Amino acid sequence: MSTATPLVSRVLRHGGYEAAAMLRNGEQLVLAIVLPLLALAGLVLTPLLDGYAASRIDIAAPGVLALCTMSTAFTGQGIATGFDRRYGVLRFLSTTPLGKSGLIFGKACAVVVVLAVQLVVIGGAALLMGWRPDVAGLVPAALLLALGSAAFTALGLLVAGTLRPEATLAVTNLVWILLAAAGGIILPAAQLPAVAAPIVGLLPSAALGDGLRSALVEGQFNLLSCVLLLAWAAAASLAAVRWFKWS
Repeated sequence: MSTATPLVSRVLRHGGYEAAAMLRNGEQLVLAIVLPLLALAGLVLTPLLDGYAASRIDIAAPGVLALCTMSTAFTGQGIATGFDRRYGVLRFLSTTPLGKSGLIFGKACAVVVVLAVQLVVIGGAALLMGWRPDVAGLVPAALLLALGSAAFTALGLLVAGTLRPEATLAVTNLVWILLAAAGGIILPAAQLPAVAAPIVGLLPSAALGDGLRSALVEGQFNLLSCVLLLAWAAAASLAAVRWFKWS
């Protein structure tokens, strides 16, 4: 217990530091708050999502919350970790009492903190726009957000730990754009062209988007989405542990 308590304390302190650094960074703040707010407003003001739910905001809000998860856990954490690796921060921290595992858990805590801020801001804005999520789907939605956060964090660390920082910046931003536009996050995967729909439906972005829509629009638990996200989280975590380079 005496050994575990200091480790937990160090992980939480490091998580708080990482979260504060992410929220103070202008580029990260734009990615985490400003772009999702603009996406939410754009989806409500345009007819892109007409016919998917009783109102535009009901179908837009789950998709934007999924987008927030991907932006923070994948793009934001990937970029931050990539440049920490470039400047030797990761190599230094891995030799401190925090250790490699503590560093990873600290980053995961930071993702949870920033995602909580996003949920309050984006969810609050959606409520002001008339969003009324199905209460029965709140618990399944929380589970999906946790699994989605784990999957995208692992993917972000995998990219950051195997590519050069400049390549990490380009890859994470490009993947974010592609998945946001055609990865099943905003538009349901089933509504995409027949050739692409089965493939897109297997992506973590579609699993999270479709799962949140099932939970918050229909009040249903989407087992397939949970299984897909769990599989992505496990596979990406194993790959990151195997190939992650600390320097």
